[in-house]
Amino acid sequence: MTAPAPVPVGGGGGLAPAFAAARTRLGLVALLFALAAVGWWWTAHQMKGMDNGPWTNLGAFGWFLAIWVVMMAAMMFPSVAPTAALYARMTERDSPVLPLLFAAGYLATWAGAGVVAFAVGLAAGDVSGGALAWDHAGRWVAGATLLVAAAYELSPLKDVCLGKCRSPLGFLLGSWRSGRSGALRMGARNGAWCVGCCWALMASLFALGVMSIIWMTVVAGMIAVEKATPWRRVATYGTAVVLLVLGVLLLAAPGAIPALTTPQGATMMTGSMSLPR
Repeated sequence: MTAPAPVPVGGGGGLAPAFAAARTRLGLVALLFALAAVGWWWTAHQMKGMDNGPWTNLGAFGWFLAIWVVMMAAMMFPSVAPTAALYARMTERDSPVLPLLFAAGYLATWAGAGVVAFAVGLAAGDVSGGALAWDHAGRWVAGATLLVAAAYELSPLKDVCLGKCRSPLGFLLGSWRSGRSGALRMGARNGAWCVGCCWALMASLFALGVMSIIWMTVVAGMIAVEKATPWRRVATYGTAVVLLVLGVLLLAAPGAIPALTTPQGATMMTGSMSLPR
């Protein structure tokens, strides 16, 4: 199904509706940024005192999934705002709910990624027992994760996924679906490209401390730079260098990494941690 024709913005009494549509798009962007700000505040409050460094225990599934969804809104909504605004521009003659459904579909995909991450962490902890404790193999696994993430930054798949994230018009025209279900599907598909682009960076967050607001900020900053700045190659190569340096330091001299919490005999992430009060 093809995308709708561009909406005229001038002439014949169309100026006032155009201004109204522009205000609506600005309101949508402001809403996404406001939700991201609330997400940062709530996440920082919930994770206070919970950072145990690499492979921090993920807690009970329901609690982890809730905090993960809020984390993704905080980290990703600013970078997806241009795509959502363009989608709102293309659907301004339709329901104003569609852009919100688009954002909901995007977030739903990241929620699914969180379920996968929890399952992988739980399985790894159960299968390995204490073998993946920090003072056994945990440190080496964390360092290797960062090195793999650095290599992925320079891979063709990363390049393709990042291109989809940086070219919202091409994505929207190439995957257009009408109606509310179409908005959800398009948002989910955009989220899938974003997961393909950022999964290695998210794995790096687990390897550095998923409950650390500092490392969450660092990873979110790298994602924003890659998606929003005009220097695409500089951003990806710069991110690869940062991950490479962090990986080498984690293997050779973890004490040299600022803000890194070194676990004290902690096992790799499982789902057994009690809920915080």
